[in-house]
Amino acid sequence: MASVRMEKVARLIQHELGGIFLHRLNDPEFGFITITKVRLTPDLKIARIYISVYDKDKRVLILEKISHIKKLIRAELAAKISLRSVPDLEFFIDDTMDYVEKIDSLFKKIHKDDYEKN
Repeated sequence: MASVRMEKVARLIQHELGGIFLHRLNDPEFGFITITKVRLTPDLKIARIYISVYDKDKRVLILEKISHIKKLIRAELAAKISLRSVPDLEFFIDDTMDYVEKIDSLFKKIHKDDYEKN
């Protein structure tokens, strides 16, 4: 179970990273990224950042770009937040919306099949 401090730090990191991607990094593709979730290890040493990318075809490319500038992103984050040590950043693609779309299409198909039977 996450402590109150972990949740506050995670929200702070999520907010600041959103600003960094939007305003500080000079890549137009980063404008189509949403930080969906930040999970911290209990010792606050590692932050797992889940991102949603608008263009599904560019997910891998954007994740590679982020991994190349991860140190720069961490330095920008360190300048914005006051923690004893800024956690190491690990970035992952959040594919929750893919599952939502898939389930939604299954429900529509079931509804359509039921409608056609009756």
